[in-house]
Amino acid sequence: MVGWLPVADAAVRAYIGLGSNMGCREDYLCSALNYLAHLPGVAITGISSIYETEPWGVTEQDKFLNMVVEVSVSPQLTPPELLRCLQEIENKLGRLRTRHWGPRTIDLDLLLYDEVEMDTPFLRLPHPQLTKRAFVLVPLMEVAPALWIKGIPLRDYLAELEKERAPGDVVQLQPAPILTAGGYCCSGE
Repeated sequence: MVGWLPVADAAVRAYIGLGSNMGCREDYLCSALNYLAHLPGVAITGISSIYETEPWGVTEQDKFLNMVVEVSVSPQLTPPELLRCLQEIENKLGRLRTRHWGPRTIDLDLLLYDEVEMDTPFLRLPHPQLTKRAFVLVPLMEVAPALWIKGIPLRDYLAELEKERAPGDVVQLQPAPILTAGGYCCSGE
């Protein structure tokens, strides 16, 4: 069984953004999905399509593939512990932090952890740039269309962002990865 949660625990819903713009981007996304699916205390409950997006922040780099995953998390896995797990996955997939907003093999961002709000030197929830990034909001809307963030419907944040977005900056590239006997696989970059 991929992903598990102790039956006695009331699961917490969290959302994770995935992105890659180096090497075989799709393989990095699917490898990250497979690592996520095998984290103790984590079960994948929703996966967006894969979107090709323009770089954000530092624009002189290759386009990204982005997606969002909804997970159920055992409450024993706190937000800082989940972040540590995400960073371990990034490290396993060769992520090097050499330039802020620079190219990366894989980027895993903890976007939301239930309704938790926190601001520490290492983790801010909700993710501070969440509502300003179409490459996050578009796939998030796909997996959680009824989601509210800080008392505002997700669709309202996206509608506001749509006023400023350039056409084609977030393009659905392919449907969500599928679960096979060998794990998650994507359909072919």
